[in-house]
Amino acid sequence: MAVRKAAESFSKSLAEEVQRWGLMKQTGVSLKYMMEFGSRPTDKNLLISAQFLHKELPIRIARRVIELENLPFGLSHKPAVLKVRDWYLDSFRDLRSFPEVKDKGDELAFTQMIKMIKVRHNNVVPAMAMGVQQLKKDLDPTIVPNDLHEIHQFLDRFYLSRIGIRMLIGQHVALHDPDPAPGCIGQINTSLSPMHAAQTASEDARSICYRDYGSAPEVSIYGDPNFTFPYVPSHLHLMVFELVKNSLRAVQERFMDSDKDIPPVKLIVADGIEDVNIKVLLISDEGGGIPRSGLPKIFTYLYSTAKNPLDENYEGVGDAATMAGYGYGLPISRLYARYFGGDLQIISMEGYGTDAYLQLSRLGDSQEPLP
Repeated sequence: MAVRKAAESFSKSLAEEVQRWGLMKQTGVSLKYMMEFGSRPTDKNLLISAQFLHKELPIRIARRVIELENLPFGLSHKPAVLKVRDWYLDSFRDLRSFPEVKDKGDELAFTQMIKMIKVRHNNVVPAMAMGVQQLKKDLDPTIVPNDLHEIHQFLDRFYLSRIGIRMLIGQHVALHDPDPAPGCIGQINTSLSPMHAAQTASEDARSICYRDYGSAPEVSIYGDPNFTFPYVPSHLHLMVFELVKNSLRAVQERFMDSDKDIPPVKLIVADGIEDVNIKVLLISDEGGGIPRSGLPKIFTYLYSTAKNPLDENYEGVGDAATMAGYGYGLPISRLYARYFGGDLQIISMEGYGTDAYLQLSRLGDSQEPLP
């Protein structure tokens, strides 16, 4: 089925090769393994890493191409989704046409090539969001999000896979840095302070709130500033930023026309034996909470309390883009948490506020969940 559909839009030989590679077994790695392996970025280790990626990346990318060709409700044929599929196909072609990586020269050329692949895929999230919004606009209004379970499952797999692909490429590329930051192994900070990360993410979220509303609630952060654990700073920043941004928006909108003092958003960092727990009191944020009927929807990709950005242009929008309106902030944040063995839970008290619990493994020994 996948080959037949794929063959309609690109060559039979390429379709067959995509199908063949898509059936191969993926190999997951853990944060702990990445740290141990990357702690010695010798030419030999970089060569081993490139040889692993030379085989692993086409498998992961082929699986996504096959899925992109076989989506329900006509999602595969939306222009934005076809564009994403073509990016994945181009990357698959590049990887498969690259000869065997045998020496340092090959490894350096391969590294440049996968850097280009990572850049090519920068806009995948907003492009897929656009495709889903196009679908939502065209769907029969009687179809409710529960009927779109298959699409939600696909998007979870798709974005989880994307996190893994970008992590593997980014880690390999970062190991070439001749002057890494203290305590950093590639993209991993072995002594990351979740308090410091939370402060930075909160400041960034407040600046967005200022931009949109002209003011922003305070963020009070509690925890031990000396506590550190190994993690990817960009991942932690994205998750905390998204949670605090949502919380600030809820509080700001609830108290905008009120005579009451605007309460702060509270954020608590707690370190356990196995997990690092970050609780964003999305006021316990006093932002009014989420109606019980809305709670099951907050981790789906067709629900948002912000305006629909369908007519906005996603070209040139990178990973740093705020995804308000696409309804992607929470589900993608949960995928980032789960990628290294953590989780994200939301508990809401309607009429008062919402608590977000972000749990992150401090052991780093969870294998990547491979969709």
